[in-house]
Amino acid sequence: MSTMAAGLVLIPTYNERENVELIIRAVFSLPKNFHVLIIDDGSPDGTGALVRELLPEFAGRLFLEERAGKQGLGTAYIFGFRWALARGYDFVFEMDADFSHNPQDLLRLYEACAVQGYDLAIGSRYSDGVNVVNWPMSRVLMSYFASKYVRLITGMPIHDATAGFKCYSARVLRAIDLSRIHFVGYAFQIEMKWLTYRLGFRIKEVPIIFTDRTRGQSKMSKGIFREALFGVVQMKLSSWVHPPRRTDGAPQGQPSMQVG
Repeated sequence: MSTMAAGLVLIPTYNERENVELIIRAVFSLPKNFHVLIIDDGSPDGTGALVRELLPEFAGRLFLEERAGKQGLGTAYIFGFRWALARGYDFVFEMDADFSHNPQDLLRLYEACAVQGYDLAIGSRYSDGVNVVNWPMSRVLMSYFASKYVRLITGMPIHDATAGFKCYSARVLRAIDLSRIHFVGYAFQIEMKWLTYRLGFRIKEVPIIFTDRTRGQSKMSKGIFREALFGVVQMKLSSWVHPPRRTDGAPQGQPSMQVG
């Protein structure tokens, strides 16, 4: 199954009925044969039921896993990573359901990993200026300076540390001990980049334009932001006591980074 796919696109959902069919069809309209896994956390608006109706139309390409209750973005992605690895996908993507990430940019992230040989490609809002559309200035500034803060604390040379649009090669996900990921919100995105960087994988930031959702409600909250703010310090201190180690037995390389 997975050997014929360009990769698996993970899309966590909670109350995304207005967007989910549109985003699925947009991904499947691309010239690459991407597969899609929707991970729905018991959406009361019927998101999961709508996806179930689409399964026969996209048999073998569209998959649905439904979990009980809202368990957090980080746990949804870890669930998806394990699901993808168990089925032999070579590339695994993270993408939002609300079109804030342009599905066309999946092709550019795929190119960075599958053709150029990077281990993690990040769809970056801040590697080439500030490319955010329809956000209030207060939120733009909060997001932009959050990434500056992460760079200051960690020394990790990534412009968009909280980015949630990414492509991982499977070798990265096999090398990270997913059972030790601590965070569930924005800090989850930071922690995964931090571990990828510290374990010596090659990372590239691919400039994208991020457009705020036009349908449905944002899941951003002050609690998620606080987790990122304090979690970064905790993550850095923890790495001094327990330096990250690869779990796949391969030798650990030196951190490598390219923006462009």
